[in-house]
Amino acid sequence: MEDGGQGPGSAPALPSIHIANEVIGVIAGLAAAEVAGVAELSGGLASGLGEMLGRKPSNRGVRVDVEGRDVDLALHIVMRYGVRIPEVAQKVQQHVKEQVESATGLTVRTCDIHIQGVAFESQEGSDGRPEA
Repeated sequence: MEDGGQGPGSAPALPSIHIANEVIGVIAGLAAAEVAGVAELSGGLASGLGEMLGRKPSNRGVRVDVEGRDVDLALHIVMRYGVRIPEVAQKVQQHVKEQVESATGLTVRTCDIHIQGVAFESQEGSDGRPEA
């Protein structure tokens, strides 16, 4: 008699949990935005067209590839003018890796940073500091 691979004495199979790539992208995007020096995430042409059509992608500027329990991320970022780009990019990589691994239990294998541009502050706030 077939019992689905579970004989007497074998542990029942644990239910599987699948985290959607979009959820991982949102976590990565929020983590990147928390790093000082990051102006915004840039979604590129496809994201721009989607926004023009009224769709707002929540994982804008983040590409997620999951293979088993390993995650490969690519973030497209606009930096603030005047920051040291390599230092900020390294901080983004580290912070995103920590947040995604902590929230999902998956392992971030790669976190590639693509600098899409530099944001210049055009107006100053009432306290004399540039507005974000």
